[in-house]
Amino acid sequence: MALGVGSTIDVNSLVTQLMQVEQQPLTALAKKEATYQAQLSAYGSLKGSLSTFQSALSALTNQTQFSAVSANFADTTLASASASTSAMAGNYSVNVTSLAQNQKLQSSVPFASMSTVLGSGSLSISFGTYDNATPPIFTLNSDKPTKTIDIAAGQSTLSGVRDAINSANAGVSANIINDGTTNHLVITSKDSGIANALRISVSDSSGVPITGNTGLSALAYDPSATVPITNMAIGMAARNAEMTIDGIPISKSSNTVTDAIQGVTVNLLKTGTSTLTVARNLTTAQTAVQSFVTAYNGVNKTIHDLSTYNLANKKAAPLTGDSTLLLLQSKLSGILNKPLSTAGGGLSVLSDIGISLQTDGTLALNTAKLNTVLNDATKDISTLFAAVGKPSDSLVKFVRSSTDTKDGIYPVSITQLATQGKASGLAITPPTIYTGIDDGLELTIDGKSAVVTLNSGSYTTASALAAEIQSKINGATAFSSAGISVTVSEVDGVLSINSNRYGSGSKITSITGTALDKTFGTEVDYTLGTGLNVSGTIGSVAATGNGNTLTGATGSRASGLAIKVADGSTGTRGQVSFARGYAFELNTLVGRVLENRSLVDGRVQGINASIKDIGTQRDAFNLRLTAIEHRYRTQFTALDSMLSGMSQTSNFLTQQLANLPGAAK
Repeated sequence: MALGVGSTIDVNSLVTQLMQVEQQPLTALAKKEATYQAQLSAYGSLKGSLSTFQSALSALTNQTQFSAVSANFADTTLASASASTSAMAGNYSVNVTSLAQNQKLQSSVPFASMSTVLGSGSLSISFGTYDNATPPIFTLNSDKPTKTIDIAAGQSTLSGVRDAINSANAGVSANIINDGTTNHLVITSKDSGIANALRISVSDSSGVPITGNTGLSALAYDPSATVPITNMAIGMAARNAEMTIDGIPISKSSNTVTDAIQGVTVNLLKTGTSTLTVARNLTTAQTAVQSFVTAYNGVNKTIHDLSTYNLANKKAAPLTGDSTLLLLQSKLSGILNKPLSTAGGGLSVLSDIGISLQTDGTLALNTAKLNTVLNDATKDISTLFAAVGKPSDSLVKFVRSSTDTKDGIYPVSITQLATQGKASGLAITPPTIYTGIDDGLELTIDGKSAVVTLNSGSYTTASALAAEIQSKINGATAFSSAGISVTVSEVDGVLSINSNRYGSGSKITSITGTALDKTFGTEVDYTLGTGLNVSGTIGSVAATGNGNTLTGATGSRASGLAIKVADGSTGTRGQVSFARGYAFELNTLVGRVLENRSLVDGRVQGINASIKDIGTQRDAFNLRLTAIEHRYRTQFTALDSMLSGMSQTSNFLTQQLANLPGAAK
């Protein structure tokens, strides 16, 4: 039976209206959920803004952003220049008279084709300086190890030898030049300068003598030999860059000069004269400070928009009165209002450089005041932004800090300077070394061992032998792959090996081999030594030494504060003024806010839990509404049936009464 058919009652309308009343709690839940969703979206916007803020702050925690130095030549075609923060401002007159050149050797013997067979064997390539004597004396470059290139039988052609040289990473490159009819092999030193001239020794497996100028021996070059060997000709002589800076003569092996003017790198392009100007790069610092102000104002605007009550519309923002947001806002302003009394740059508050906090919470920058500070060489604004330690001793360098390092002024005292591992022998007479007889040394340096083979021949001076030993040690793969290198020196005929590392890890523990007697004496004659770590105190608390780096003790206020003591003496070494700058502190705070399980993360999780709970309530209430609607329809179905029956009874009675006698009357 259709509802309402048996009666005049609009049952569907009644049920619909009743259910609308029953559903009012769902509307309240939806409104509550919308509020939570708005808060969730607001926190998403906040985290996005904080992430952008953190990206800007990360760059500002680098002190070089505020202390950049520019270096420029008036004639940019003469040279280019760059400067580090250690460069001092000034003008320099630069006169370049010669550019550095790489030596090029070309084969004197022409080869018919690239497939011409030279032979197999090996090439030993050494780097050094030839003097002007006749024959010239070759002094080995002790910083460049001799390299041996094996030429296998399958590489014996002209092109094969070229490829073997290029794949050996031996400090040279090889090319084949065709003059129109024949081919020439050209070997070029990869580094320029007179100290990188080439000496090439050949071992030809076919037995061709090195003086024969045939086969592989055609690549031999040693004008310093008793009988000069010049099977290759000089195509381009090794040459140093020659110049004067303010009238002072300077000779460098490379056209890239890094150590003529402190902190300045000069790239020479041609000969000529120009003025080099080194100055503080104010633009970089200005941009960095403005970036800080802009980044802070950006996050401040986001917080304002998410929390401010609109009086005109009488409408609250999603996070109006939110305790988490208010706490974050308080912490941000708290950092900015805290003076950095231990900063070592002569500045302690942002207003010192023209940054002021406005009543609306934003920052404003007075560029004129900022420029005044930037032009003051006694001020270092990086200490206001980055976590910077400023040592008062010029031989003490700030290395790093940690989040555990507390602001403070820490006195430094050194009880032991770092030393290097060392081995020294007896005074020797410059020896003659013979191949396979007394040319081997086995050394254990910094925990690694290797065998080196010295070049045979007569060494005219002990210093020449020292250069050979240094070259071979530094060229040994076992050492170089582990970052181990040494300096071999000679004083009054006594050879000494110094590990280039500092501290307890720097040690020479063994020297043996067939060449020992001729280089250091017998094993009982030489002395071995292990380096010592720097030791001392930072902030009057014993610090931890590692090499020449001293780090504040864990648990102390100077925990994580690392300084490098390069030289000087033991005893009191001044102090280190340390402060965690505003950008560093803000970056740390924002990082904690954005990390998992932070206060904001907890708030977001709470909102998500509330939204999930509303969903659970809604599902339960919808089930209840279904039951209520079913009950209403059941009740109205019964009512409709009852009214229908009564209507039928009424109609029947009416008909019966109408048929009674006299009913018409």
